[in-house]
Amino acid sequence: MRASLHALPVLLMAACVSSPAPGREGSSPFALPSTATVAEGRLLTRIHCAGCHAAEPGSESAHKDAPSLRLISRRYPVASLEESLGEGIVVGHPDMPEYRFRPEDVSALIAYLETIQD
Repeated sequence: MRASLHALPVLLMAACVSSPAPGREGSSPFALPSTATVAEGRLLTRIHCAGCHAAEPGSESAHKDAPSLRLISRRYPVASLEESLGEGIVVGHPDMPEYRFRPEDVSALIAYLETIQD
């Protein structure tokens, strides 16, 4: 009995971490994105975005026309970027390449971006 009481916090944490991200079928409206999803989104921003955009809290954008990713929610609801990221994000300045991400990468990017907003 004592061992099972010690396992309860671990089981509860595992249940929270494995909860689907908000907006996914069958998820609770209060579910948080999994740590793995947020970490994957952070990695994707480092690979694809950080060359120009500030992709970490406290960092500065390397490109003068590239807004900090932590300020995106001042312009758009972060979740509203889902379609643009999946179908090809197009912006006003000509030197940004067009990115088209896989659905699972879009979910990870959105999850990460939501965690860094000012």
